[in-house]
Amino acid sequence: MHWSTLLSRRRLGVPDAPEGSIARTEFQRDFDRIVFSSSFRRLQDKTQVFPLARNDYVRTRLTHSLEVSSVGRSLGTLVGQVILDRHSLPGYAPSDVGDLCAAACLAHDLGNPPFGHSGEDAIRHWAGNTVSGRDRIQGFSQAQREDFLRFEGNAQGFRLLSRLQHRDNPGGLQLTCATLGAFSKYPQGSEVPAEAGWKKFGFFSADQASFTQVAETLGLERRSGTAPSWCRHPLAFLVEAADDLCYRIIDIEDGFRLGKLSETTVRELFLPLVPEQARNAWKRFGNPMDRISFLRAKAIHQGILQVRDCFLSEEENLLAGRLSGPLIERIPLREPLAQLIEVAQENIYCAPEVVEIETAGFEVLCTLLDRLVPVLDELAEAGEASSPRSRIMALLIPEQFIGPGRKPLADPYLRLLSLTDFLSGMTDSYAVALYKKITGISLPGG
Repeated sequence: MHWSTLLSRRRLGVPDAPEGSIARTEFQRDFDRIVFSSSFRRLQDKTQVFPLARNDYVRTRLTHSLEVSSVGRSLGTLVGQVILDRHSLPGYAPSDVGDLCAAACLAHDLGNPPFGHSGEDAIRHWAGNTVSGRDRIQGFSQAQREDFLRFEGNAQGFRLLSRLQHRDNPGGLQLTCATLGAFSKYPQGSEVPAEAGWKKFGFFSADQASFTQVAETLGLERRSGTAPSWCRHPLAFLVEAADDLCYRIIDIEDGFRLGKLSETTVRELFLPLVPEQARNAWKRFGNPMDRISFLRAKAIHQGILQVRDCFLSEEENLLAGRLSGPLIERIPLREPLAQLIEVAQENIYCAPEVVEIETAGFEVLCTLLDRLVPVLDELAEAGEASSPRSRIMALLIPEQFIGPGRKPLADPYLRLLSLTDFLSGMTDSYAVALYKKITGISLPGG
């Protein structure tokens, strides 16, 4: 693969090449389009670690995405400074690579359904482990079935960026192919077996044509034969690293703020991540929260420098598509970073308030699917002859998730995919509120 095409400014859905602007670059435009999208705003009420948290300090998907974007910009700019010199690429500045990575990082969680990763699990569970779900996908093609059996927020994110946001535009938000490529951590379809590629996938079968266009514009290498699977865009490794650094380190800080971990424990976890010359500087802070924040900042900075060095030393392998694992598993800090995950799993991710609401998330999403799928199926098959109950319940679903004129799509696969578009876009609070309305738990004026 070659940087001259990997940094393509061409936009998905726009036939003409961009005019170019020094004052406001194409990658800055990508960043701004994502910031002003309704999908990005909804992240403020989507779970990061602690669902429906009532503590103002604790991160949501919105604040997490902003922090990952900040780290991604630093990584991209530092890497860009070197690769642009190595390859003599006129018309680009290091800040362009930084802005590209920042935009991709900003969007990395847009496709996550409510209730964090348990929301993804709930949709998979409904499709594969409930009678109604299994019956519903039985007639689909293999790829279409796998879209739901392995339902993936990353694929939903690509769908949102390339189709759902500004759906009347060809190409959705019409982001640059470079940003979409860096966003795509798993550039393969759902039918590619996990053992043949990544454990996750990056686009639904309905969106394969759009991703193929992106891959061909960027010159991404095919991984094998005719299967819908490509090598990663090299900058996708930086996006992944920015996310890995943030959630591993910051989840520990959030755990401390909520009393799940002591200051001593967190300090012992963070100090191996901090440069030796800064390991005593935390003592000048009188406030425990300031001490931990200082160590967290130093740890992230050190991680950024090591990821940069790793990327640059592996650049040839990245361009050849020979790397597949995360960069943070190749840096000197990999062991203390791995320890953060172990501690978080033991003390944070299994906290009662996390488990209780994630369990409720299964009930909420599975119930919504059980109630709404038959409604759309009946409307599609019976039309005006549908039952009053189905016609009334359908009014709870916005028109864009049903079909033009509120007539459900004829294709059962696209109809179900459109409904999961609706569910995935919900905030935690909206999903709970709709569940209460549909089940009669919450009545107007009650």
